[in-house]
Amino acid sequence: MLPVDEQMRIITSGAAQIVPEADLKKKLERGVPLNIKLGVDPTSPDLHLGHAVPLRKMRQFQDLGHKVTLIIGNGTAMIGDPSGKNSTRPQLSQEQVEANAATYVAQAMKILDPEKTTIVHNGDWILSLDLKGMLELCSKFTVARILERDDFTKRYQSQTPIALHEFLYPVMQAFDSVKIEADVEMGGTDQLFNLLAGRELMEKMGMEPQVALTMPLLEGTDGVRKMSKSYGNYIGLTDEPADMFGKTMSIPDEMIGKYYRLASTLSVDEVDEIDRALADGSADPYALKRALAKNIITAYHSAEAAEAAEEAFDRVFKESQLPEDIAEVHVEVPVNEEGMVYLAGLLKDAGLAASAGEARRLIDGGGVKIDQQPVAPKSYNIEPALLHPGVVLQVGKRKYARLV
Repeated sequence: MLPVDEQMRIITSGAAQIVPEADLKKKLERGVPLNIKLGVDPTSPDLHLGHAVPLRKMRQFQDLGHKVTLIIGNGTAMIGDPSGKNSTRPQLSQEQVEANAATYVAQAMKILDPEKTTIVHNGDWILSLDLKGMLELCSKFTVARILERDDFTKRYQSQTPIALHEFLYPVMQAFDSVKIEADVEMGGTDQLFNLLAGRELMEKMGMEPQVALTMPLLEGTDGVRKMSKSYGNYIGLTDEPADMFGKTMSIPDEMIGKYYRLASTLSVDEVDEIDRALADGSADPYALKRALAKNIITAYHSAEAAEAAEEAFDRVFKESQLPEDIAEVHVEVPVNEEGMVYLAGLLKDAGLAASAGEARRLIDGGGVKIDQQPVAPKSYNIEPALLHPGVVLQVGKRKYARLV
């Protein structure tokens, strides 16, 4: 293992909080591998780079010689994590959880070393708890303590309903730490209360308490809001390479350093050098984003896919050429009473817009092209002659369809 100070430098890189940091250093000084815990509730089958941030830190721990335990929350997911929520989460069925879990693990293993990762399911001990065991666990926490959670406090003060089962979530997550004897538990900054609950429960049960390590939330491609599918600002781990490349190139320049720190496979030293170059103005942001896009694609697909994605990007954006792999779409092209084709409806039918209303907004925003020619705002109806066989419709920078 590396010297403790060097390990601390790598572990603290990009971390938001380590509580308490002195305890982590003491654990490392023993010279034995630590058990690093990350619990995930598979509430969705698809992950994005924001979900991957703690997994990247886990991989750093593995590379330093420590053990990683990935807990699939098939028990806690049935409660629903209330962290950061202003309403009760819908409870998932066991079948939904298991289906999502299989996909989650497959994606997580693109980051973690499978041979150094222990995967467990907390349903194995949570779902088998009897009333006596549940009462014993709940007796370790007070209602006042649980209400210290910021989201619970806000909901309580605003008289927004809090279901009783939601109080069990931090208790059950803390119980996970007891069962696997965690040395360090990881999570996002919104998970700090849950992580500290694990530390508290371990102390009350006569165990050495875990250290809580939180990672910052990664902003999406807009550079403002956290990465989320609901905001449409995400880069999915299963996105096609060309989409990954284009999305990465769209991030604001001021986010480059953070994306390298939290989402790339580069070493801490390499990212430090990038930060220095960005700070002193010697870096080329455009070149850095191209390299970042290739790094991300290589991590989740392959180096060959990264090269092909870069070439496709250059054809479209630097040489104003069309992509080679435009999907062919079979759609009806009806002509209305005025002898025109309703373009907004056609874009919806071709899968380039979610609705005719969205298509109209895209047209008005100048985001629609027919055979690379921009469509003027308010041009909702067009001449049928424009829609010859093989015509290419384009929406935004990355959506294409060839009509046949």
